[in-house]
Amino acid sequence: MTSVRQSLRDNAPGPPQEIDALKAALVTERTARQQAEARASGAEAMVAHLKLLIAKMRRDRFGPSSERGRRLLDQLELQLEELEASATEDEAAAEITSADATTVRGFSRKRPVRAPLPAHLPRERVVIPAPNVCPCCGGRLAKLGEDITETLEVVPRQWKVIQTVREKFTCRRCERITQPPAPFHVIARGRAGPSLLAMILYAKFGEHQPLNRQSESYAREGIDLDVSTLADWVGACTASLAPLIELIRRHVFGAERLHGDDTTVPVLAKGKTITGRVWVYVRDDRPFAGTGPPAAAFFYSRNRNGEHPARHLAGYAGILQADAYAGFGKLYDARRRPAPITEAAFGAMAATSSCSPTRRKRRWRSKRYAASTRSSRSSATATGSRPPSA
Repeated sequence: MTSVRQSLRDNAPGPPQEIDALKAALVTERTARQQAEARASGAEAMVAHLKLLIAKMRRDRFGPSSERGRRLLDQLELQLEELEASATEDEAAAEITSADATTVRGFSRKRPVRAPLPAHLPRERVVIPAPNVCPCCGGRLAKLGEDITETLEVVPRQWKVIQTVREKFTCRRCERITQPPAPFHVIARGRAGPSLLAMILYAKFGEHQPLNRQSESYAREGIDLDVSTLADWVGACTASLAPLIELIRRHVFGAERLHGDDTTVPVLAKGKTITGRVWVYVRDDRPFAGTGPPAAAFFYSRNRNGEHPARHLAGYAGILQADAYAGFGKLYDARRRPAPITEAAFGAMAATSSCSPTRRKRRWRSKRYAASTRSSRSSATATGSRPPSA
């Protein structure tokens, strides 16, 4: 009996063996947990992707009924971007953990098939040197083929100072000094090149990046450009581009057919954000076998009053394709000068059919009144009171 107890005591696992077993169990549990998190993140990203696809399909089918739909799509795209990044991060962490634990299989999330990199980008060929002789037997090698791996890369922007040297020469006979003329600058006596000015204008108006953020971004790159300096450059460029803007405006309003619409834009005001309006008029004669190049003219206003499109289209007398906005009503008046604008959204029967501006307005009002009556009746039924008579 004593010998049996002694053998059991010798074969029992000691403290080091227990610690190793606990470590292995902890690694296994951690790996399983991280893989479960990666699966959950991938599922959330897939749900967000499907929601975005459904929203886009509905918008394509039923049309952009309001600007709220566009903002909803933007919000869904941002949410999908965050979920995709989180899913990739969780998957990478799970792969690193599963690489340490040999007893647990790694989890791989299905990714969509990647499209080839754009063909118009320049290619930089980097050839990895191969050995001259066979590493196994030392024999001569003959080329069998090659494998090409493409990596998308970007060259960060580089700042430089262009020094334009104008040498002076003097004539020993007449003692006259000769020197080439000074180089052209977009801004008189300015030190900004055209590429820099174009970058600042596009960041402000194209990407909606304020000048203070641009100044901070340039400062992190070692370039000190004050906000007031950037503002002066923007104002000077606006004045310099005024003739070009006028040419574009004349080209757009010289078309026989225009597409007009307005959209909301947030405007920073004192202590709050207000809603402004951007009016756009597009000329595109390609569907009508036109030869003129397409173009668009934009105008900004603080509100949506009808005086703004009346001012924009003061000298226009062609065809306007637009929605049923009441501000366009005066443009279709027969007494308008130089001539009334033709409403092309509803064809030649717009003046007599049920789709005329006046009848559309009445029908919209009747629908709104019917909806308000139904809501009042439903609320009155819920509270037990009597609905008002129509």
